[in-house]
Amino acid sequence: MKYISSIIFGAAIVLAAYFLGNAYIKRANPPQIISVTGLGNENFTSDLIVWEGKFSANNTVLKSAFEQLNLDKAVVRDYLVSKGIKEENIIFNSVQTTEMRDNKYDNGNYVGSIFRGYQLTQSIKIESPNVALIEQVSREITELLNRGVQFNSFPPRYYYTKLADLKIEMISKATEDARIRAEKIAENSGSRLGDLSSARMGVFQITGQNSGEDYSWGGAYNTTSKKKTASITMKLDYRVD
Repeated sequence: MKYISSIIFGAAIVLAAYFLGNAYIKRANPPQIISVTGLGNENFTSDLIVWEGKFSANNTVLKSAFEQLNLDKAVVRDYLVSKGIKEENIIFNSVQTTEMRDNKYDNGNYVGSIFRGYQLTQSIKIESPNVALIEQVSREITELLNRGVQFNSFPPRYYYTKLADLKIEMISKATEDARIRAEKIAENSGSRLGDLSSARMGVFQITGQNSGEDYSWGGAYNTTSKKKTASITMKLDYRVD
C-alpha cells in the first residue's frame, strides 16, 4: 500500500512540475502578434442634391411687404416648375420679419434710431435626385431678376443615398487589404499567419475627388463636391504560428 501511495505521489509531483513548467514557458513566450492597417477607397458620384436660396420684400407698411412677398413667391414657384422641377420638391420655409432702422448720432453719441421699414424674407429649399437639373437651374436663377425678384442663391450640397452599402463594401476592401499585408509580413519573416485576434474600424472619411482636402480625426464629410472619394481603415491583429 505504501509502495502504491509513493508511486501516486511521485506521479503527482511530475505532473505538477510539467504543468507549472509549461505555464512558465507560455508566460515567457507570449503569442506573437502582427498588427496591420488596411485601407479601403471608393470613388462615387452623388445621387442627391440639396439647393437653398432666399428672397425678400421691403416696405414701410408690414401688410404691403407681406403682399409683395407672396407675389414674389408665386413668381419663384412658377419659374422653378417651368424649369422642370417638381412642385413637391420645392419647400418654402416660414417668413422672417426684420424691422429696419438707421442709427442716429449727435457729435458721435448714439441718440436713437430712425425707422426705415420692414424686410420680410422667405427661404426656399429644393431636394431632388435629379442632380444635373438642379445644378443647371441654380446657375440660371439670376433670370428671376428680369421678373423683379431679388433671389439670393446658396451653393448646392451633394449627398449619396447608398452610403450604408458603400461603407460595408469599403470595410470588406480594407479588411482584405490588411490581411494581404499581414500575410506578406509573415511570409517575409518565415512564419505562418494564424487566426485573427482582433479587428478595429478606423474613421470614415468622405472628401471631394482630387480636392486635396485634409482628413479629420473626427471624420471628414464633404458636401460641396458632386464627385467624392470615401475611405476607411481597418486595423487587424493576427497571431503568428
